[in-house]
Amino acid sequence: MKILLLSAYDAVSHRQWREGLVRHLGDYRWTVLTLPPRNFAWRSRGNALSWAFGDRDVLTSGYDRVVATSMTDLAELRGLVPELARIPSIVYYHENQFAYPERMVRKEGQNYLLTNIFTAVAADRVVFNSRFNRHTMLGGARDLLQAMPDCVPDGIISSLEERSRVLPVPLEESCYVPHRGPPAGVPLILVWNHRWEYDKAPERLFQALDQLSAAGAEFKVHVLGQRFRECPAVFEQAKKRLQGHIGRWGYIEDDGEYRRILAASDVILSTSLHDFQGLAVLEGVAAGCYPLVPDRLAYRELFAEEYRYSSHAGDPETECRALVARLRPMCSDPGLVRGVSPPDLSGLSWPTMMFRYRELIDSCNILVNNAIYN
Repeated sequence: MKILLLSAYDAVSHRQWREGLVRHLGDYRWTVLTLPPRNFAWRSRGNALSWAFGDRDVLTSGYDRVVATSMTDLAELRGLVPELARIPSIVYYHENQFAYPERMVRKEGQNYLLTNIFTAVAADRVVFNSRFNRHTMLGGARDLLQAMPDCVPDGIISSLEERSRVLPVPLEESCYVPHRGPPAGVPLILVWNHRWEYDKAPERLFQALDQLSAAGAEFKVHVLGQRFRECPAVFEQAKKRLQGHIGRWGYIEDDGEYRRILAASDVILSTSLHDFQGLAVLEGVAAGCYPLVPDRLAYRELFAEEYRYSSHAGDPETECRALVARLRPMCSDPGLVRGVSPPDLSGLSWPTMMFRYRELIDSCNILVNNAIYN
């Protein structure tokens, strides 16, 4: 089977997902087209033009399936390259524009939302990485269509519900490393390993760590993750304030070293306002860390209540107190989490999940015409 794989905004998690598909389903013949993960606004609206006129020979080479990330403007691309409209297509939603904590209020913000809808409508199968992602996307699409002043067609959301399913991004086998943990007598070791951007709410992390430090708590924290050109100032400010508590700082290029740091730590933290699957936390748990995450987003379907602290998305002060209340006893007695088995994530590995992806691809056929237009 020949498959065209399109990643229109090839960010780290998107790249890892598509590389996993190609590696673990190697009996398919894959052709991969990607676009760099920069200039979001232009990439979101321009990817169909880029490919239709820059890679037309590749797009028209004849395929049995099209698999695309949700950043791909599939409806527009199928219009510009009609050959693609006759091929069964699957769109994978790593995220959706409806659930961002801060969306643009300007009218052009609706363009991103409508593109999310158009791409889903144009696909024969719509796949989400979590129930949270599916719920917020379909709910947001329903609300937006209801806000249209007139000429709103019936049946779009019900059709998308019928054609959609949840299939998480699997974890590579390299994520499952033996947990060594810190030596006895070493203070609690925390890890925060998310993108250095505002939607991951780093100010909440540092506010909690400041309070622990002021109370004399003993701990070390590794602040890892990708840094971009526009980085919240809170990172460098916190690094100076928490100098005695800082372990590793910044993005770890070497994957083996990154896994070793996770495997030698106690607790993997999240303060996110925006996470559709929480891969960074899942990587820490796969390496043996105890997860401590807010009671919101996809975390409710991933982890039991004991691993979640009280969520107050609109009240950072209250949420900070909730996180500190959970961390303080761990700092006083690291044994509360050391030696405790983390949640079992073996079911999220590629060797386990690859068969579900194969079934998805093999069973996909043209549904859009029958589902919507008839």
